[in-house]
Amino acid sequence: MTTPTQELSDIGVSIWLDDLSRDRIRSGSLETLIATRNVVGVTTNPTIFASALATGQSYGAQIAELAAAGASVTDAVFAATCDDVAAACDIFLPVYDRTHGQDGRVSIEVEPTLAFDADATIAQAKELFTRVGRANVMIKIPATVEGLGAITAVLAEGISVNVTLIFSLERYADVIDAYLAGLEQAQANGHDLSTIHSVASFFVSRVDTEIDKRLMTIGTDAAIALKSLAGIANARLAYELFEQKFASSRAEALLALGANRQRPLWASTGVKDPALPDTLYVTELAVGDTVNTMPEKTLEATFDHAPVHGDAVRGSYDDARATLTAIEAHGISIIEVTTLLEREGVDKFIVSWNELLDIVTAAMESSR
Repeated sequence: MTTPTQELSDIGVSIWLDDLSRDRIRSGSLETLIATRNVVGVTTNPTIFASALATGQSYGAQIAELAAAGASVTDAVFAATCDDVAAACDIFLPVYDRTHGQDGRVSIEVEPTLAFDADATIAQAKELFTRVGRANVMIKIPATVEGLGAITAVLAEGISVNVTLIFSLERYADVIDAYLAGLEQAQANGHDLSTIHSVASFFVSRVDTEIDKRLMTIGTDAAIALKSLAGIANARLAYELFEQKFASSRAEALLALGANRQRPLWASTGVKDPALPDTLYVTELAVGDTVNTMPEKTLEATFDHAPVHGDAVRGSYDDARATLTAIEAHGISIIEVTTLLEREGVDKFIVSWNELLDIVTAAMESSR
């Protein structure tokens, strides 16, 4: 019997797990998800690693060894997380080889405190790529204004990039331009463009959470009728933009040289409102040439009962535009909301980064 996760894969949706821990790696859980749930990649972030180190039982020996060697807390964090990512990359290597580098990817994020410092982001991205030492690693860089130049510079070095924290169509257009510029520079630097891959992580549920709050404050029947529609509409228009930008003469010239399109990745796909279907941001954004990165709870719900009905995106663009227009007619600025969400997204990852440092600090002190 064909499962919903297989149906998504058949459409052209790559399923990546939004989670990683050493316990998951050592227990064989990751390999099981690859074999049974059509998982072909992993994304991580500071929140995921803070949870892994806070609850995992597999880090004690390494943390104690690093503490005894006099490592700094930051060095210990990077050692532990880079080792996990390298191990996951090894597990995904057959997928990477089979898909010619499109999937089999494991993402690791630059320190979120560097989100507004392009030079520091570039330096750390190169350092992470070298430290992990695997061809199938992807370096996550946030799509801040400062991050755009860093994205181009890192791609120019032949390093694959996962661009994260994209909320607005305007910023997404800038991200695609930064990707194309990076490919142009990489080609000039003598890199094989076919080996460079990128995804653009477009966040979904957080858009609904913020806009729904505002719609409920307005409280009219017309406003409430628009609840939980913004995130999907915004993402569908992002896909339209993806199609348009990669049909441009600039993109086609690069594709002719062997370059890959930068696929949209749907992030923040766990449903926050319990009244909504738990696979909403999976089934309603099913379309080829995309990645959907799911927390395990969403992955299991998708495998169990997601109603996959083929392409849910192409042909929806006019309705999506009408939805966002109706929301703005209620006095809600999409630009203001997405700008707020970008800033909050960076701030939340900084909080998680600091929690991660605190967790490792405590572990290092207790091992002495």
